[in-house]
Amino acid sequence: MKALAIAATGMNAQQTNLEVIANNVANINTTGFKRSRAEFADLIYQTNRAQGVPNRGGELPVPEGTRIGLGVRTIAVRQLHMQGSLSQTSNPLDLAINGHGWFQITGPDGETLYTRAGAFNLGPNGEIVTLDGYEVQPGLVVPVEAREVVINKSGEVYVSLSGDAAPQLLGQITLATFANDAGLEALGDNLFRETAASGQPTAGFPGDLGFGVVNQGWLEASNVDAVKEITELISAQRAYEMNSKVIQTADDMAGVISQGIR
Repeated sequence: MKALAIAATGMNAQQTNLEVIANNVANINTTGFKRSRAEFADLIYQTNRAQGVPNRGGELPVPEGTRIGLGVRTIAVRQLHMQGSLSQTSNPLDLAINGHGWFQITGPDGETLYTRAGAFNLGPNGEIVTLDGYEVQPGLVVPVEAREVVINKSGEVYVSLSGDAAPQLLGQITLATFANDAGLEALGDNLFRETAASGQPTAGFPGDLGFGVVNQGWLEASNVDAVKEITELISAQRAYEMNSKVIQTADDMAGVISQGIR
């Protein structure tokens, strides 16, 4: 009975859906996190009678055939790179991108990685680094004697030094954009890697055409909507239960047949 296998694919799909929702909920307070959504597609169809073919010679084509679907499969888990809300922290090294763009990070192997989580700090020599110690490009070093660090919306980093009346320009933070943000590979630790699907990065400065601006003393919150996730969770649960009911019904029908034969 095909209904057993078809319903099993539905239960499999809803289990994947539940795992995606669980990950969204788990990261509801993760800085810069982007929620995901499971995408599904129907499986191939078994044709018992083809439409558009005459039943006999000289007759008109059959208007509707008989095609039975064989279930569902997961085709993608799409990350939705929508802007998260900004929350004020007043920490001068907390940076939030308002608009498009990614901070560029030098990874452990010298590879350039990308993040929206701008909770930065200073390294042992004054380097601006992530909370995991990865250096933020273009590798600016804040002097030890600096009394204040100011980063404007264009990503320009100014420091106030003792004895200097005016702040000194240290450098400018750069951002990167991609043609397809959803194609980036999520590595964990709020880091992403360029792939063939994302396209090559386009580097620029905050505030340039196509790039967002940088807000100092703010962080971008997760874009997970708790109410929406609860709704999706209930929907996934009901769909799983319905597929389970189909299996139970198909088993009962098969039992009727086996009892009749005996």
